[in-house]
Parts: sequence; structure tokens; C-alpha cells
Amino acid sequence: MKPNIEWIEIPGGLFGMGSPGNEKDRSGNETSRMVMVGACKMSRFAVTFDQYDAFCDEMGVQKPGDQGWGREQRPVINVNWEDANNFALWMGSRLPTEAEWEYACRAGTILAFNTGDSLSKSQANYDGPKTMPVGSFPPNAWGLYEMHGNVWEWCNDWYDGNSTGAQTNPAEPSAWSYRVLRGGSWNDDARRCRSASRSGIHPDDGNYDIGIRLVSSL
Repeated sequence: MKPNIEWIEIPGGLFGMGSPGNEKDRSGNETSRMVMVGACKMSRFAVTFDQYDAFCDEMGVQKPGDQGWGREQRPVINVNWEDANNFALWMGSRLPTEAEWEYACRAGTILAFNTGDSLSKSQANYDGPKTMPVGSFPPNAWGLYEMHGNVWEWCNDWYDGNSTGAQTNPAEPSAWSYRVLRGGSWNDDARRCRSASRSGIHPDDGNYDIGIRLVSSL
């Protein structure tokens, strides 16, 4: 039996992707540009161990390790891109594009975080010893939890170190060898959890600070 996913409807719209030149701690790979994103549904929480373990049981695949921190409602970790994508397909959904992810994270905001110019330890899990159960911190204005911190989240896109240009529903082409990660994690400082912060690793490399969030059509 497939697990239940709580979905949040995300309205389509135009937004400023990336960070302005005067944003504190910005990186050179956060080129500012206007992007149009279509409407979709996004999972309210990162995928949990309970949800992912159901997939493993049905498909007969090995369950990922939990680092000894516990499973259940903690976000699943130690999943590579293919694992994450296969789970999304099994659920009849997909991984978000990088543009969808940032648009949903910002939820109409334009500052470094969806909480404003700064991020406190009461607002997100960063600089911490381990993951926290999903829903442990306040949601953003659209009802999405832990878009900052807790675990990095796989995106569908290949990682382009300097994506530019006004675009509609952009998705980076497969001329690159890394997949995009977004959101920062428990293992990072607040700077890495900014709405525009980008990272990328080889799709075969799962880790203890990388998890999954799902997107589906309306």
C-alpha cells in the first residue's frame, strides 16, 4: 500500500530567482533573473522514513541507513538521485525542478530566507547534530515545512554552475554531471540554507544530509 502524501497547491507565477548582488553570503552561482513557474502540488513535508520504507518493502529493495538517529517521521536520508527519482515515480509524482523548488521555498518573499534577512535556530534545523522529525519547525507562508535546513533536497535538474536568462518552467539540460540540491541541512550553517543557495553532487552520491521532496501536477 502506498503511503499518503500531504500536498500543498502551489500557484503559478513570475518570480525573481537567484540572489541580488548585495545579498549577504551570496555565491557567484546564484545569478538573478526573472522566471515563470507553472502551478503544481508540492509535498508539505520532506519524504519520511516511514514513507520511503513502504516503497522499499513493496519493491524489495534495501532500506537506507538512518545513522542511528531513528526512522519513522524523520526525513529519509542516504538516498541517491536515482533512489529519490524511483520513489517519486512509484508515487506517481516527480522531483521538483530547481525553479519550482526556489519559488515554493520563497512563497512570495524576496529576502535571503522566507523568514526575512536572517534565520534563527527556532526557525530551522542547521548547525545541528542530526536530522529532526518533519514538521518540527514553522512552515513558510504557503504551508511547506523545513524548506530551510534539516536535509538538502534533490531536484530533477542537472546542475549548471551559472544558469542565466529569463525563462519559463526552466530545467537545466543534461550537459552536466551533477544533479541539483537545494535547501541546506542540519549539517550546514545558515548561509547554505538561503532560498537562493545552490549545490550539486553526482547523482550516485547519497548522503546523511540529503533527502526528498515531491511535486505532482494539479
